[in-house]
Amino acid sequence: MNLSDSDETIAAISTPPGAGGIGIIRMSGKRALYIVKKLFQPKDQNCSFASHRLNYGHIRHPEGGRILDEVLAVYMAAPYTYTREDVVEIHCHGSFLVLQNVLELILAHGAILAAPGEFTKRAFLNGRIDLTQAEAVIDILSARTRKGVDLAQEQLSGALYRKIEPVRQSLIHMRAIVEVAIDFPDEGIEIIDHRSLIEQLTLEVAAPLKNLLGNADRGRLYREGVSIVIAGLPNVGKSSLLNALLQEDRALVTAAPGTTRDFIEEIIDILGVPVRIIDTAGIRDNAGEVEELGIQKARELINKADLVALLIDGSRKISKDDQRLYEQVRHKQVLLVLNKIDICGHNPPDLSALVGIGHCVKISAKKLLGIEELKQAIFAAVTSGSQQWEEGGCAPNVRHKQALLAANESCERVLASLENGLTNDLIAVDLQDCLDHLSELVGETTTEDILDVIFAEFCLGK
Repeated sequence: MNLSDSDETIAAISTPPGAGGIGIIRMSGKRALYIVKKLFQPKDQNCSFASHRLNYGHIRHPEGGRILDEVLAVYMAAPYTYTREDVVEIHCHGSFLVLQNVLELILAHGAILAAPGEFTKRAFLNGRIDLTQAEAVIDILSARTRKGVDLAQEQLSGALYRKIEPVRQSLIHMRAIVEVAIDFPDEGIEIIDHRSLIEQLTLEVAAPLKNLLGNADRGRLYREGVSIVIAGLPNVGKSSLLNALLQEDRALVTAAPGTTRDFIEEIIDILGVPVRIIDTAGIRDNAGEVEELGIQKARELINKADLVALLIDGSRKISKDDQRLYEQVRHKQVLLVLNKIDICGHNPPDLSALVGIGHCVKISAKKLLGIEELKQAIFAAVTSGSQQWEEGGCAPNVRHKQALLAANESCERVLASLENGLTNDLIAVDLQDCLDHLSELVGETTTEDILDVIFAEFCLGK
């Protein structure tokens, strides 16, 4: 496949903004080699720009010969490049001003500024990667845990494509059989064995789709993560718990109730899941005006959270305020956390007043007791207790899941049509519909509008 028919040569800074040891400018397109030859003065006068070989020299302004930077330049000849086009990279010093000056010179000599994700889009359009692999590049760049990187690397290696392609080929084969039956209706031969086709469709299409759908939400969990609000009455140790989970003094801790007037949030890695932990103001009645604003924000965050860690002071009896707060949050998924076990010891308070509460994790945020057990409990809560599943080829984003759901519905319609003896024309339509959804998933038939949305998520230079 070679759909990228653009004659434009694109260029962009491909390293993050800010000061660093090295900054890289990338070009891709037919004029890339011409432009670098115009601007790069090699130290070796016999430099031939052999493909995939670094060359040392300087970027000079063609008018006046002013040196912009001391650089390394590499030319990579198509098709053995990221985009399958001619690619040039110029490795400069990592000053934004230097990089900007060199980029502006490149643009003045015939290149255009690359759109977000345009290098990867060209890689996809030129058939180097499928659409799921292109999306994996975004996931690698945005991954917030090591597990997230591992799953994205699997995706980049084509794991999901390898799951989908056998299903597509089975559908193509079944579609061909049905088409023959439609084209030759009066041959007097039963071309389609409905029972055999049902078995093949169930084994080779329905089962793999259900397996991928079963893993979809969990794959997305590692990609997007969850939010957890630490809720509780004032002075139960919410800020201390945040500090204990982060292993640093992020939140101010004092003995005075109502210290936290606003919310504090941080991302932590809990067994590979990126978890946004939010410490909120203690919820109580008769608070001052400023504190009340924090309490209102806490309630909003609780309603939006995936999980509420309800913190109870274990050094005293369950109060009416504890019960009232529990009733206010129990519509959410709640993990009860009993703090200050270093004080209450073997005499924790009676929790029976919190009707319907499930498992309780006992900790001391101050003494760092039970923190690992709490992390395990959080992980179990957000993954529904399932720690293992078939990781290869899990569908990690909403687009994948929607395509799989649509394909699965089409597959179920085909099975129903076969069971009820409906016409081959109807069966063919639903088979093609199922095939179309899977082809869209891997990018075989994806519309330009969808591609624009996907690649707009990329940063410049990738």
